[in-house]
Amino acid sequence: MTAPLHDTSVDAEKSTTAGAAAPAGTPVQGRSLRQIAWTRLKRDKLALAGGVVVLLLVIVAIFAPLIVSLLGHPPNEFHQDKIDPLFGTPAGSFGGISSEHLLGVEPNNGRDVFSRIVYGARISLLVAFLAAVVAVFIGTVLGIVAGYFGGWVDSAISRVMDMLLAFPQLLFIISLVSVLPNNLLGMTGSNVRIAILVGVIGFFGWPYVGRIVRGQTLSLREKEYVEAARSLGAGRRYVLFKELLPNLVAPITVYATLMIPTNILTEAALSFLGAGVRPPTASWGQMLSTAVDTYESNPTFMIVPGVAIFITVLAFNLFGDGVRDALDPKGTR
Repeated sequence: MTAPLHDTSVDAEKSTTAGAAAPAGTPVQGRSLRQIAWTRLKRDKLALAGGVVVLLLVIVAIFAPLIVSLLGHPPNEFHQDKIDPLFGTPAGSFGGISSEHLLGVEPNNGRDVFSRIVYGARISLLVAFLAAVVAVFIGTVLGIVAGYFGGWVDSAISRVMDMLLAFPQLLFIISLVSVLPNNLLGMTGSNVRIAILVGVIGFFGWPYVGRIVRGQTLSLREKEYVEAARSLGAGRRYVLFKELLPNLVAPITVYATLMIPTNILTEAALSFLGAGVRPPTASWGQMLSTAVDTYESNPTFMIVPGVAIFITVLAFNLFGDGVRDALDPKGTR
């Protein structure tokens, strides 16, 4: 019987490819979950674009005074010479946009819109980030406790979650702001409003995180490594914070990135309704509220903060979706 012909060219190609991929004597190195997730995230161009915009927004918020000193005017400085004395609208076209005022000026008072947009980013991102931190902390602690212990502890925490999810958050914040004093725990003015927004938004946001953490904990507590830790005499605290919590970082991170844009919209809505920060502190929602009276004669003043909110929320959502797909590639949108 004749032996089958052997294609030496294929062998040569395979050996060349293998040699290029892994030189002889070089040990194969494994990749961590973080490296694998980063590789997946780099392939998502929309997520990277959203991440770049988010990074730029954070830089703008941090260095707002420097940016305004270079490209704008003090946010509470009036420029009455830029206002039409008869109609109270900005002089010039497109809301007074010029090389001196990059995004125009506000109607009636002539404050620089660019400066107020930059400082408004500070308020929106500060409230959104801090409220997300509060919600993630409370939701993680209570969610992991409910999922691990079960029984009456799980029932009690779950019923509290259900109650808070059904509570009218906006109405509660508006009523709370109206009755609290202007001085609270050493804070005054807008600092009191910011603290209230962070506390209330974070407090009403933790059930969403708590539900996810509870569900994941119910699944993880039956895993072999948890049973092994128990059999070796590990206490409850060790199991909770050394075995379960590290495996919950991925879903918590994903939900935190998706919670921030929701918090930004909530802060803008509250400022629009007058329950946010007080003037003259700049806020995107407050600017939209002011623009309601002048949008017919000066639509630019409404478009600018509206576009700022839209771009910010879209960037966070794109980045959050990318992080979710990178950490959980088997999940569906």
